[in-house]
Amino acid sequence: MLPQEIIRRKREGEVLTGEEIAFMVRELTHGGVSEGQVAAFAMAVFFRGMTADECVALTVAMRDSGVVLDWSGLEGPVLDKHSTGGIGDNVSLILAPAIAACGGFVPMISGRGLGHTGGTLDKLDSIPGYRTQPDIDLLRRVVEEVGAAVIGQTADIAPADKRLYAIRDITATVESIPLITASILSKKLAAGLDGLVLDVKTGNGAFMASLAESRALAGSLVAVANGAGLPTRALITDMNQPLASAAGNAVEVMNAVDFLTGKERDARLHEVTIALAAELLVIGRIAADTADAARRVEAAFASGSAAEIFGRMVAGLGGPADFMEKPETYLKASPVVKAIPAETSGFVQRIATRAIGVAIVELGGGRMRAEDRIDHAVGFTRLAPIGTRVGGDDAPLGVVHARSDHAAERAAASIRAAYSIGEEAPAAGKSVYERIGI
Repeated sequence: MLPQEIIRRKREGEVLTGEEIAFMVRELTHGGVSEGQVAAFAMAVFFRGMTADECVALTVAMRDSGVVLDWSGLEGPVLDKHSTGGIGDNVSLILAPAIAACGGFVPMISGRGLGHTGGTLDKLDSIPGYRTQPDIDLLRRVVEEVGAAVIGQTADIAPADKRLYAIRDITATVESIPLITASILSKKLAAGLDGLVLDVKTGNGAFMASLAESRALAGSLVAVANGAGLPTRALITDMNQPLASAAGNAVEVMNAVDFLTGKERDARLHEVTIALAAELLVIGRIAADTADAARRVEAAFASGSAAEIFGRMVAGLGGPADFMEKPETYLKASPVVKAIPAETSGFVQRIATRAIGVAIVELGGGRMRAEDRIDHAVGFTRLAPIGTRVGGDDAPLGVVHARSDHAAERAAASIRAAYSIGEEAPAAGKSVYERIGI
């Protein structure tokens, strides 16, 4: 086969065979096609799209470009969740140990921050010693002994995705739904899962801002995952405001610890986490229905078993053994912590959520370039959700954690600009819009 002929056929809008797609992925993995050819192929897919069968073939070929994990010895279903990214989205840190506490096993392969959105691995890197890139033997041991391990993609898992994504990132082809679908699912299929739930964000803080775009992505992910043999459902959830009241890295870890230990639980974060976890328990046949599943997850939080598993996971992956007992000892704190008062009193009407993510990046909590180092301590806490009354010293828009007074003032100005305040409380919005499943 000739790569240029495959590129030409896709450029002309023809449907590629499974063999042609497998050839392209194989040559991509082993360097048999040039960067220019990969870029041309990605651009052809971007403009011409793919059928469901083509996307399944691409996803499976990318899965098979590396190691596919086998968990056949475990006495329970292997389950996972993936989010398309947002602000204050630390669900993974809470959901993984909860699923393990209910009898599932969770080898969660997560990512770093992308653009204005935060990354689970960047959050976990704020825990001293925690190994976000363990070898497969350590991953397997922690999952078998603890029940959950939240890590990053290793070199052995879906290596074709790493090269293709790097080229997409510099050729303006990231937003292609077929390529997004194959990128996400190739890693999940390689993890050897029995079930997957997808959290597809929609709103002004999401990559897919419109509900129609989010539906299209969720539909593609669910159809391709099930077509590849992985039972999958998706929830479309709201990202018109931060999910948790904390946004950053160490501050979101602290927020997750507070949630797991019962010290404080943000209402919307709680609702979305329970909804996603319930879908997983039903897929994994641990619970009869979502109501039964929700009760089991609530019990895992109330009993402290989810918190215990999170602590064991941290220790198993190299972090402090007493992290849950004294997280503030290990999580770095910013030297400047200031409340952000509202300029006027009233109720929060709207939040330009993406602007909060951008403000975190500008504080140093995200990357402007791939090689940038992250300041894990910076970010925001006590972010006021929509409908909250703000005004005065006791009811700020939030609290900024910064490296300097100047950085804090700039970030505070960004938050004030992101918040719209009105005289009347707005109607409560939904946290979960729709469920998409087969």
